[in-house]
Amino acid sequence: MEKIKFITLEQLLEMRVNNEKFKLIEALPEDAFKQGHIPGAVNMPLEKIADLAREHLKKTDTVITYCASYACSASTKAAKALLDLGYKNTLDFKGGKKLWVLGGLELEK
Repeated sequence: MEKIKFITLEQLLEMRVNNEKFKLIEALPEDAFKQGHIPGAVNMPLEKIADLAREHLKKTDTVITYCASYACSASTKAAKALLDLGYKNTLDFKGGKKLWVLGGLELEK
């Protein structure tokens, strides 16, 4: 069983600044995504993650999941589901949208 790896806001920002290739996945329902999401993210609600992953991701992609905040478990469940499906380079940005905004960063609508 693959272990879930968490990344910090600083690590996520570092990856962006260095133009590292990764797929950013919001694991919340579509209405939450439409209210605001981290720029560049794709919406893959938890209950649809297996089908959407097959459609939009390659097994070799670096994938970062996130949800609302540390209190939300959707990103961790999504990361576990992706790891179980064979997406070995999956990380969980546990702080999610709340930490992004607390860091003074804008959400995209």
